[in-house]
Amino acid sequence: MLDNCSDFINLTQLVVPVVHSYPALVLGILLIMIVIFGNVLVCLSVYSEKALKTTTNYFIVSLAFADLLLAVLVLPLFVYAEFQGGVWSMNMFVCDGLMTMDVMLCTASIFNLCAISVDRFIAVAIPLNYNRKHVDHRQLILLLGTWLLALAVASPVIFGINNVPNREPRKCKLEDNNYVVYSSICSFFIPCPIMVLLYIGVFRGLRRWEVARKAKLSSSIEACRKLQHAVISTAVMIERGLAQSRLDDMDDCIKYEIPSPCQYGENSIPTVTYRQEEHSKKRAKINSRERQAMRVLPVVVGCFLFCWTPFFVVHTTRAVCLRCEIPPGLTSTVTWLGYVNSALNPIIYTIFNTEFKKFFKKFMHQSFHKIVTW
Repeated sequence: MLDNCSDFINLTQLVVPVVHSYPALVLGILLIMIVIFGNVLVCLSVYSEKALKTTTNYFIVSLAFADLLLAVLVLPLFVYAEFQGGVWSMNMFVCDGLMTMDVMLCTASIFNLCAISVDRFIAVAIPLNYNRKHVDHRQLILLLGTWLLALAVASPVIFGINNVPNREPRKCKLEDNNYVVYSSICSFFIPCPIMVLLYIGVFRGLRRWEVARKAKLSSSIEACRKLQHAVISTAVMIERGLAQSRLDDMDDCIKYEIPSPCQYGENSIPTVTYRQEEHSKKRAKINSRERQAMRVLPVVVGCFLFCWTPFFVVHTTRAVCLRCEIPPGLTSTVTWLGYVNSALNPIIYTIFNTEFKKFFKKFMHQSFHKIVTW
């Protein structure tokens, strides 16, 4: 009798009508399209443009690839569940696959950002050992390590840690609270402070580098000025000696053939100054590219922290504090905010990086032209 009542209650739960959320469906489809379009452009730009083939941008491509996989493998199922009011209507094996990919790709994004900070720190702290022209074995190890570590963090889900007793089939989430805490620490709470500390070291190194560069430039200018004065003084002495010896019979020739001291000053100083300015501009151009790359990455990291910190705080609190009442709407909101981050990175590159901006404009112009001519 009790078994029949229990079956009836379960059956009643299963046939509860689903309330569809059309705003979630529209927002989800729009988000998927933006993520795919923007991150495909990032990958194409690095592949096509020679100016963008830098070691830092290869890490950015790895980050964009993680966001692309998220848009293809995770977001469609998440949006479908949100469209059904948060109710999961598929089997638990698909849910475990979704949770595995979700944890792995989110962790891969964080680890890619952490790897970028490590790469930038090496470039500033040990510039002589840093290869800016192509990816070397250390950078390949960093790239490969980010994905292997992300897979290691996510693998317990696919191996059955989500199969807890009395699992609710209408909800797709991480069921083991201990694993929620473990994955949050490994994926977020450890790498993020490391990343922030590394960027503090990067900007301190850049400040010291800039001070040393200016001091070296000032000493070079001073040395050039001393050399100019020495050349002028020598020329004046030679001119006076020749003028004294030929004063009587070659006065006119001296006036036309031997330049005056003022002419030496006019002819020598601009030449040396021009070369020094040209060298200075060359160095400033190189340093401006480095500073431009450094300016973009902290914005990317800041947006990532802004989007994902509420998610990890809420989910960790729910796992640690079992008595805490966390509204389902808050959980859904912080999850959406985390996924929105995948669409922000290409926008950030477009705003803050000149090379990315040029490629995006060129691509949009060519695409629009083809549509019009077609």
